[in-house]
Amino acid sequence: MDIPLQEPVIIFGLAVLMFLFFPILMGKLRIPAIIGPIVAGIIIGPNGLNLLARDSTIELLGTVGLLFIIFIAGLELDIDGFKKYRKRSVVFGVLSFCIPLVLGTAVGVYLGFSIPASILLGSIVGSHTLLGYPIVSRLGVTKNKAVTTAIGGTLLTDTLAMLVLAVITGAAEGELSVGFWAQLIIATTLFALGVLVLTPYLSKWFFKNSNNDGATEFNFVMAVLFVAGSIALFAGLQPIIGAFLAGLALNRYIYDHGPLMNRIRFTANALFIPFFLLSVGMLMDLSVLISSPEAWVVTGLILFAVIFGKALAGWITSKVYGYTVKERKLIFGLSISQAAATLASTLVGFEIGLLNQQTVNAVIVMILLTCILGPYFSEKYARKLATRQEQSPQDETMPERILIPLANPGTMESLMDLGFILKKAKGTEEPLYPLSVVQKDLKKATAEVAHAERMLGHSVIYASGADVPVKLLTRVDRNIGLGIERAVAEERITTIIAGWNGQKVGSQKIFGGIIDNFLEHTYQRSLITKIQHPLNMTERIIMIIPNNVAFKPGFDDSISIIKDIAVQLNASLKGYVVKDNLDTYQSVSDRIRPGIQIDLCSAESWESLYEENLQDIKNNDLVILVSARRGTVAWHPELERLPKILADMSRGSLIVFYPTEMKEADIRGTRGTELPKEVLFRSDYND
Repeated sequence: MDIPLQEPVIIFGLAVLMFLFFPILMGKLRIPAIIGPIVAGIIIGPNGLNLLARDSTIELLGTVGLLFIIFIAGLELDIDGFKKYRKRSVVFGVLSFCIPLVLGTAVGVYLGFSIPASILLGSIVGSHTLLGYPIVSRLGVTKNKAVTTAIGGTLLTDTLAMLVLAVITGAAEGELSVGFWAQLIIATTLFALGVLVLTPYLSKWFFKNSNNDGATEFNFVMAVLFVAGSIALFAGLQPIIGAFLAGLALNRYIYDHGPLMNRIRFTANALFIPFFLLSVGMLMDLSVLISSPEAWVVTGLILFAVIFGKALAGWITSKVYGYTVKERKLIFGLSISQAAATLASTLVGFEIGLLNQQTVNAVIVMILLTCILGPYFSEKYARKLATRQEQSPQDETMPERILIPLANPGTMESLMDLGFILKKAKGTEEPLYPLSVVQKDLKKATAEVAHAERMLGHSVIYASGADVPVKLLTRVDRNIGLGIERAVAEERITTIIAGWNGQKVGSQKIFGGIIDNFLEHTYQRSLITKIQHPLNMTERIIMIIPNNVAFKPGFDDSISIIKDIAVQLNASLKGYVVKDNLDTYQSVSDRIRPGIQIDLCSAESWESLYEENLQDIKNNDLVILVSARRGTVAWHPELERLPKILADMSRGSLIVFYPTEMKEADIRGTRGTELPKEVLFRSDYND
């Protein structure tokens, strides 16, 4: 077999394996997935194991990925947010771009680069990617003024970075005469006006007459992207300038969570962007970095320019607008990550000869480090801000609908009993929704559907005895978790009650594949139960309340439900608050109806909770753990161990109660690459 590989099928197969394996590895290491293909390129590229050459095929697919990543950057920019907070956004955007630009340019001059190369290096560190924004969105602090300032400033930094790139690349290919500048300004202006003015008119007409045909709409967007990139070449500009302008032009016509945007992200992120990242990784030569002390000097200076520059910009903005230290550090976390525009400018600069191998190595190291640093600071300080802001009231417009997935006839009655109690607690006239998901191919599921309907029929008989209406649901899906998700969305469910056998197999995180799956992909109130005694025999309810859970949007609602359950069961209520201010929870308990009192106690640590507080659980106790989904403000690593610990005690019954979360996190800024649900160290959760 020839090395590097020559056979197209083998090349493509190896690349796809890298795209599969390395993001999974990055997730295990709690590192953003965008780093995975870059690391893969370093390892298997010409300067690594030399399994793949950076040939015309890799360059072609990488170029398409480059256009996609910049196009999506334009689509994701929050133009409305920029307008709403334009003064703060302009101040921060100018500072966040210009300070690193000056520092980066100075570094380039110090290293002996030409003036155009030095300015390009400055613009590279001046831009940023909102890699930490989905974390901030998940933690519910997107309306914080410091966050909106950082988001609005991104439009300015990305636009200025593309503008500098256009000027520098044009200057590198021509003489800096008056005629050159006149031609560049006229061509750029006409091109920008053509894309930004004509494209919206054309798009408005097209989407109005496209009959919502998914394939046609996608092809239209691809035509706009690549035609704009092609025309940019004729205007003497880089194709990525056209891609960025095309993204801006289509920004208002492609909804962030709509099906068209999903198709664009899927196409880009499943194939083309990974090839681009792989091709960037192939440029890096570790031997140069290891053998040359000068290479470390270059890397250190570039890191200094971006870290000090972004930190100084955030500090000045915070002083001007009176932001707190935590808000300033959050601005730094949001603006430090370098990815999309940085990668694009670096690749273009290298290809036209402005940047050398040493600089490319340094920039890639800088990208790898800032993509770790940014999400870490974003989560650490967004979490601190989330515990100090007032919670927004929940949306009460949806009808209260309770879904009960049924798979085991032996647990049907206990799950239905809990459904009756919750229905009364929420005071809803809606029926219960027993669900059976048939895990089968749609065309071969007839017999299994009939069996599922017979099992659901028993729930109808049981509910009729309690005079409770039900609406039976049957779904056929290859994945039971996805079937539950579909039912939740289609029936506008607000509460899910699911049974758990107390077992965890292999690497399953908390409960098992099915429950873990739908918990990760839903935001509705969820109760995961292991009922071991008749609920009407419950004498005492023991609540376990982890720290920071009071700052979850659905916490007050959860306390109200649990207190109502206690009233219906005529049970006493005792609560253990783990490592948090007892007065906060006492005040919540005092103001939430019904008026039953909760005997709240403090648990100093998780260890003391296990060794002291939970040892007196009796067989007729109902233990309710108020838990949190990963990546939310109250999540703690211990919450993944605790359900199994409680189940193994085999005393009393267990409900793991997940309060209602905010709706889907805004993934803007990630360029579609998956971020870990948490990036902090275990010690950070104990601050």
